[in-house]
Amino acid sequence: MLNSTTAQPALAIDASILQTLDIAIDSDEVKPAERYEEPPGAVLVDVELLRPIFAVRVFTMIAVTVPPLALVAVMMLAWGGWFSWVDLTLLGSMYVITALGVTVGYHRLYTHKSFATRGPIAALFAICGSMSAQGPVIWWSAIHRAHHQHSDHEHDPHSPHAGRKPGFIGLLSGFAHAHAGWLFDNVPADFRRYVPDLLADRTTVRINNLFPYIVLFGLLLPGVIGGLITMTWMGALLGFLWGGVVRMFVLHHVTWSINSVCHIWGWREYASGDHSRNNPIFGILAFGEGWHNNHHAFPASARHGLRWWQLDGSWIVIRSLEIVGLAKKVRLPSTDRLAARRV
Repeated sequence: MLNSTTAQPALAIDASILQTLDIAIDSDEVKPAERYEEPPGAVLVDVELLRPIFAVRVFTMIAVTVPPLALVAVMMLAWGGWFSWVDLTLLGSMYVITALGVTVGYHRLYTHKSFATRGPIAALFAICGSMSAQGPVIWWSAIHRAHHQHSDHEHDPHSPHAGRKPGFIGLLSGFAHAHAGWLFDNVPADFRRYVPDLLADRTTVRINNLFPYIVLFGLLLPGVIGGLITMTWMGALLGFLWGGVVRMFVLHHVTWSINSVCHIWGWREYASGDHSRNNPIFGILAFGEGWHNNHHAFPASARHGLRWWQLDGSWIVIRSLEIVGLAKKVRLPSTDRLAARRV
């Protein structure tokens, strides 16, 4: 949403929020979080109207139980010959669209504000991220900011290390908790503390509250496209399964692996104060999110793949938007900060 009088991009960087939440600090010293005052002119939103807990719990149960069954179904259909380039294209294209909605939109734009863009583009990224069925954008951002403030320590919503028991069993239980188990815990989302900036944006609140309908749209869209291309009901069903449900299954586990795998397996290049790791497999599959140690060392950076060979698909999108003038205030760590935090 663009203010016609000031002509400033919506969702511009608010460094005070990042510093208050210790998401973007200039030293390795961890400062205690202070109370963040609601910005002047904030939209007065009844947080209960966001219905985060009900929506997240319902869609969590659906997302964890239904997609594996759909995967079995499509494998059986494929064995019987029911698989074509249409299904593969729908799976790939919907994966890219919804994954970038999460990585560029939910994560780097809304949560970390590593760049600024105009309202319609920001809204488009939020809608694409919502179609991934990983939770409403405000809830997702609040949880993720809390994760960065308490990374791998007490109150981290999905750490594989905090509170982990020793031994192999402890490793497995920690992995399971960080991967998907935490979704079934009673994880509070302190909206007033962590996301007052998002609550102050009417468009963001509307998209957040439309989350269940956007998820449904993301499931039905590939089915409609598959049906129109093949002009058959079977084509519509396969489009729904491959481009909708199976795509959701694959993207969920890739995203959840950033919480679990990338805090256990990989290497550290920078001092980040936690167990975050760089993992090249998920650096590719998650469009740059797998360079997780880089990200935790420099959370406000729009680029996670900080070396030339660290492929970062999300950064390519952001940089492309910047080149054509659709992204501004793109944040990158300075050479001095990179050198100071190198392990």
